[in-house]
Amino acid sequence: MADQPSFIEVQKCLSGMSYPARRDDLVQHAEGQGVDQDLLEALRAIPDREYDGPSGVSEEISKVS
Repeated sequence: MADQPSFIEVQKCLSGMSYPARRDDLVQHAEGQGVDQDLLEALRAIPDREYDGPSGVSEEISKVS
């Protein structure tokens, strides 16, 4: 994978997302936003659990990237 997606990129791709949300919901939402493959791969790599908001998602992406 290329560089880790920035916090801002994650925030943008998850704009309008309803929380709490599971990983697969996040991926599906991001796909609908037309985000790049690197960010989709990062979302697919996070643990499958409920996330309370985009900051928690960004935190997990930073752990797995």
